Amino acid sequence: MIRLAGVGVSPGVVSGRAVILTQHSQALRYRVTPARLEQETARLDRARLRTREQLVEIRARVARRRGPELAALFDAQLLMLDDPMLVPRAAALVRGELVNAEWAVQQLFHDLSSEFDEVADPYFRERKGDVADLVGRLTMNLRHGVATRDLLREVDEASILIADELAPSLAAQVDWTRVRGFATDAGSRTYHTAILARSLDVPAVVGLHNASHLVLAGQLVVLDGDADELIVEPDAEALARAGRWADDRRPAKGIEGEPRGPGVTADGVRVHLEANIEFPDDLAAARYAGAEGIGLYRSEFLLAGGADAVAEDRQYEVYRGLLEGMAPGTVTVRTFDVDEDQLQRRSSREPAARGWGAEGGRSSGQGLRGLRLSLKRPEFFRVQLRALLRAARHGSLRIMFPFVSGVGELREGRRMVVEASAEIARRGEHAPPHVPVGAMIEIPAAAYSADLLAREADFFTIGTNDLIQYCLAVDRADERVSGLYAPLHPAILRMILMVRRAATRRRIPVSLCGEMASDPALVPLLVGLGLTEFSMTPGAIGLARQALAEVRHDELRALARRVLRLPTVEEIEHELAATLQSNLERRASNVES
Repeated sequence: MIRLAGVGVSPGVVSGRAVILTQHSQALRYRVTPARLEQETARLDRARLRTREQLVEIRARVARRRGPELAALFDAQLLMLDDPMLVPRAAALVRGELVNAEWAVQQLFHDLSSEFDEVADPYFRERKGDVADLVGRLTMNLRHGVATRDLLREVDEASILIADELAPSLAAQVDWTRVRGFATDAGSRTYHTAILARSLDVPAVVGLHNASHLVLAGQLVVLDGDADELIVEPDAEALARAGRWADDRRPAKGIEGEPRGPGVTADGVRVHLEANIEFPDDLAAARYAGAEGIGLYRSEFLLAGGADAVAEDRQYEVYRGLLEGMAPGTVTVRTFDVDEDQLQRRSSREPAARGWGAEGGRSSGQGLRGLRLSLKRPEFFRVQLRALLRAARHGSLRIMFPFVSGVGELREGRRMVVEASAEIARRGEHAPPHVPVGAMIEIPAAAYSADLLAREADFFTIGTNDLIQYCLAVDRADERVSGLYAPLHPAILRMILMVRRAATRRRIPVSLCGEMASDPALVPLLVGLGLTEFSMTPGAIGLARQALAEVRHDELRALARRVLRLPTVEEIEHELAATLQSNLERRASNVES
């Protein structure tokens, strides 16, 4: 028995099998039951076959364009794919350790990497890169468009989630009837996910430092939020304590039981709550959560299907399905937001090198990306615009341009929308209706010229993920500085306020999306800053609705005024946490009375 000390941020004692989530590497480890072993190894074999098809296709393409010498570089990967040291060994790990296939492949790569590092010959040491590329492709094909939140639904009942960190937007997606509690390496009592845990009555311990590395997937653990600890391989006494708490515990509320309807503060101020989605299949989850529309459809995920998926008629069918399925709500489609490398990889079904995680598939690249790239590829862009405009007659559509840096780009994009509309009319099809065209404000240049962009745009959407990254010069994929990624930095709050004021002066709608919108601890503060439209992960909608119902708008405006005078992130977090904790205590007092 091992006791790991942390900070209990939500009370309760629960037991279960450990599920390990490493957010920095997007790796998820969970135990596979013996009954599902054949299904898991079959997934691995399908991924191997798909990987082989891709490599053969890439080799042939390179041979046609660059000659057989360069194409031969892929022969090594094809040989590795058939080597018993790789996929068969990974399958043996799945069967022997009862772990999911993704983790088996990653563990195998770790072992092979160590062996390559010990080889004296530099030529053979360099082959480690081929293995890394092959493992990355296998992992991509295992997931095949499945996000981390979807993998979490595969875990068995009576599980405890152990993560290096747990964003509120992901925590909101977890089925807390299956996952009994969570522990994280990072965090404190004012950690936003901790506040969320207390609101959901989910036991939680944070600040464990290295639990995600020490605990093995499938190990039995007891999470004790009262005693500030995580017990690995607990004794009978610890298990009995968890059993007694479970007997007395009322069912967790979760987000499934939240009432539907609009977001409204306690004093009646209406807040519009929409959903972010990545795949058309996500529409059902958005509707179930009570989303009033789709505030962000990430159309670049269509590129994962290759050239056929981005043909005009195919795009038209996807957009039409979204509009009809969300009616009468509005659907905002973000045009392709990729850089050049991602566009080539996605359209050829090759894996992205980095940056395409559960959060929504964004690159951290600062070059030719988003609207800039679309304007450089006008024929490719016109296909998407025509498909969107043709679909517009089937519902309420808005077109949003990503990565806008100035008025010139926005004007050029709008001009191409007009041209695409004219092309449709020349083909003899029905003229598309007027479709609002907006800009995503996600880089400082756009934020500081928001007053100028507001004269040209029909609406704004503040994309907080990139706005924070570029404003603070922090790449969250770089562990050395990821801790400096601070949504509550005074500069970020002032920038959001500046954009909101620019939109208000021109009387155009402004919404906010990204992880800030999906954090129920931050939405009340953002409402205090004057925002009343948000787009978030579907699972966060019920929580945001609940958080808003417990606060008054005048109190939130007062909170925002206090926060805007504070100079540090720590002071802002403390002020916000104190306010939210006060609301929780007030709610508990009302329930008791």
